[in-house]
Amino acid sequence: MDPSAPPLRCGVLGCADFARRRMLPVLAAEPGIRLAAVASRDAAKAASFGEAFGCPPVHGYEALLADPDIDAVYLPLPPMLHAEWIEKALRAGKHVLAEKPLTADPASTERLLRLAASRGLVLLENVAFPHHAQHAAVTALLAGRSIGELRDFTATFTIPPRPEDDIRYQPRVGGGALLDLGIYPIRAALHFLGPDVEVRAAVLRHQARTGAVVAGRILAVTPGGVTADLGFGMEHSYRSGCEFAGSTGRLLLDRVFTPPADHRPVARLERQDHREEITLPADDQYANLVRHFLHAVRTGAVGTSAEQSMRQARLVGRVTDLALRVTG
Repeated sequence: MDPSAPPLRCGVLGCADFARRRMLPVLAAEPGIRLAAVASRDAAKAASFGEAFGCPPVHGYEALLADPDIDAVYLPLPPMLHAEWIEKALRAGKHVLAEKPLTADPASTERLLRLAASRGLVLLENVAFPHHAQHAAVTALLAGRSIGELRDFTATFTIPPRPEDDIRYQPRVGGGALLDLGIYPIRAALHFLGPDVEVRAAVLRHQARTGAVVAGRILAVTPGGVTADLGFGMEHSYRSGCEFAGSTGRLLLDRVFTPPADHRPVARLERQDHREEITLPADDQYANLVRHFLHAVRTGAVGTSAEQSMRQARLVGRVTDLALRVTG
């Protein structure tokens, strides 16, 4: 990218806590991006965010999208609002970095990805963990047959229960644990096992009080017979890990999905009569993703991000169609 190019003027649609804690500090720190405005339906909240990050507050999302000086938007709205505001942003001529998932169903995801492509705009889903260097290191270990031939893959992302008023418990707004947490192990299976992962069975547990999905388990398989056991939920202890079981050993990785930028991941390699811990470098996956977004906007080179988002959306849809529903 040309370092002399003017910064990408980026607006923010929504004032989510995750945006304040993780994404806005990274966006503000990127030299190639200038935070140009932050919008909320709550004027006081927009003012608070604007003051914290040195950018003008805007009352209402429509007002920000109408600003011709805004090149792109970061969209951290609740999942069930994504489709509407992604479409409005694209039709306003803005590039979009949207929190995951892009939408709640594969048909809407495909429609919006096609709309972005037809207008020469970047639509990128904020699935950050594949941009962490630890995953390239693990891929290299697997390619080097450190555990022989891969047979089984397990990925789990669970968190403790949230406050009762958390939007994750509001299916019409937050979408539940499948869309918020299940995305991670599903995307990990695609990342490590390839694009042809097929969901064969699933169980989704729904909260009796609200009907929201609070946990789930997914069984998937590749055409080559590698099985994937994918778990997620928000009524558990914290877990965020992957395990690769091979013909001669296994490889385990913890803090897979949301490691702090200063965290040094440890890959544990186990074979008969051999135990090894490989400490990997710290990395900032959110900063890497923001740079990827900027590069895509500047060059038009989006890589495989649209394909990955589309495959992910189809697998989520397949889980919903196949799942045995349990209420408790």
